[in-house]
Amino acid sequence: MEKQKRVAAIHDISGFGKCSLTVALPIISACGIETAVMPTAVLSTHTSGFTGYTFRDLTEDMLPFARHWKENKIEFDAIYTGFLGSNEQIDIVAQIFDIISVDKTVKIVDPAMADNGNMYAIFNKEFARNMANLCKKADIIIPNFTEAAFMLGEEFVKPPYTVEYVEGLIKRLSKHCDANIVLTGVSFDNENLGAACYDKETDKTEYAFSKWIEGAYHGTGDVFASVFTGVFVNGKTMLEATEIAVNFTQKCIVRTQAADMSLRYGVDFERGLWELGRDLLA
Repeated sequence: MEKQKRVAAIHDISGFGKCSLTVALPIISACGIETAVMPTAVLSTHTSGFTGYTFRDLTEDMLPFARHWKENKIEFDAIYTGFLGSNEQIDIVAQIFDIISVDKTVKIVDPAMADNGNMYAIFNKEFARNMANLCKKADIIIPNFTEAAFMLGEEFVKPPYTVEYVEGLIKRLSKHCDANIVLTGVSFDNENLGAACYDKETDKTEYAFSKWIEGAYHGTGDVFASVFTGVFVNGKTMLEATEIAVNFTQKCIVRTQAADMSLRYGVDFERGLWELGRDLLA
């Protein structure tokens, strides 16, 4: 039997709310991958739609985590990072890449910091520049259009997009960060929504779409990036991983909409995990 793959997931964790590690751990595990977690902070709930939540910063624990893994000769097939709460955490993750990476390690960065034309409230343009520097150490980055534009110092452009704009943005970002790109939120009309993946070696952009469902659904970026990571580390191509992540995320939204769930709770990804694992590991 093939040796089990292992991913290090570096994210915050909320006791309630489907995002970050509460999404990454079950999804990547369902892909048959051992998932080691490095919590960057612990919260009672996520911060979107809730007030009065508790928060404990674990920045000081991150480097000791990495050094202990290194001392015990724990190797990773991939390192996957998501929301980072400060410039200091960005700098630390850059060091962690150097500490625990080996030749086989794929570094995947979801530069979670902005959406719909706006930075998250705790961040600014300096944070975007620092995130772009972290992305220069990555093999694959998974931004949305706002994050891509801000890392380039450009203005956000609202959808729908043209092929020329999408592919121009992707190539500028790839050149800036020297990374392969999976750009989320791609739409050329009001019917379909998906992602574009760019392979810098072949200079080729390919697309994956599903039916566009109206509404803002919390945590879908984390769901998408986690599925992509789990599928890609299992040996699928970037396009195959993008297609599976697009379709999985859309199905989560459909289930959530059908169940009339509160959108601040996140999407129903759990009831799709058996199908993801079945199709990927069959």
